[in-house]
Amino acid sequence: MTEITVLTHRHPQDTTPALCELARQAAAAGVKLRLDAEETLKHGLSAGEGVLLDAPIKDDVALCVVLGGDGTILRALQRYAGTGVPVFAVNFGEIGFLATIEPDQLEDGIRRALSGDFELLRLPAIVLESPLPSAINDVAVHRKVGERVAEIAYRLAGEEIGSVRCDGLVVATPAGSTGYNLANGGPVMAWGVAGLVVSFIAPHSLSARALVVAPGDRLAIHNRGRDPLDIAVDGRPAGELPAGESIDARFVNDLATIAQLPGSSFYMRLREKFGRLAS
Repeated sequence: MTEITVLTHRHPQDTTPALCELARQAAAAGVKLRLDAEETLKHGLSAGEGVLLDAPIKDDVALCVVLGGDGTILRALQRYAGTGVPVFAVNFGEIGFLATIEPDQLEDGIRRALSGDFELLRLPAIVLESPLPSAINDVAVHRKVGERVAEIAYRLAGEEIGSVRCDGLVVATPAGSTGYNLANGGPVMAWGVAGLVVSFIAPHSLSARALVVAPGDRLAIHNRGRDPLDIAVDGRPAGELPAGESIDARFVNDLATIAQLPGSSFYMRLREKFGRLAS
């Protein structure tokens, strides 16, 4: 391992001590840390041994280390989707379902990251029409704040399933099924399941139910209302769906790579993260 990218969330006071520990261990291991201009400015860094400042993010690195929550982890997974670069994340967020380790595991976790002592888990994605980015977690199509209730129809494999008056619709991967989809009452899908889940946000219907979609079935989402709808990809604004128009989405396997410690599993994460929230 020669160079790794480092990304952190927007609160540097939370992550600077962890970044210093990462830099210390990286220097001892002969590994260079790459921090782009935003990270350099955010942490007020000056040049030091083994730290490359104002270094543009590039694909040919051995690893991406994230110090942040699920939003920052998703940003890293999107950036390195399709490159094979694994993302090793230390949770500095609320839930951190995608994180590899917790902050109290930092010293040993960084040692394991730098020595390559982790397993690789390939994650699927939702690919949308250009220029919209691919989603690792989910795509949400929802009404604008203050606008009237949306009417959204969707088709699968060319067959219209239905049209629902609602606040919006969420399409989630297995990795994203524990997020917005779960809040909508949709099913949790274990990592390794191939397919997507479609659920509705505040449907004005007693019969609207979430649906698990086969991986080969192309999904079309149609805006039948009179107002444009907002599109969010992995929780970030990504565009609009004009009235009367539609977008297509499809499942693509093995697009992003996440690092996890040996012995970790989806069910362990599910128990630890959501069991903790329920306590």
